[in-house]
Amino acid sequence: MQEIFCNMCGKKQKTESDILMEDTLSVTKQWGYFSKKDGEIHHFCLCEDCYDKWIENFVIPVEKKHTVEYL
Repeated sequence: MQEIFCNMCGKKQKTESDILMEDTLSVTKQWGYFSKKDGEIHHFCLCEDCYDKWIENFVIPVEKKHTVEYL
């Protein structure tokens, strides 16, 4: 398994026997026409703590829903 690091704080995500033991936000964005990054693909990961810090700054809060079943 490839090691996963939080792009914001640099913390290595915990694994046991090649199983990720922490959840992370993984974002991949391919920029298109009318952006200053046309054709670039950006990817980053955030640990849960950094995600929480990031969304605290949102003017419009994150929409939250609860799931009934975990797949």
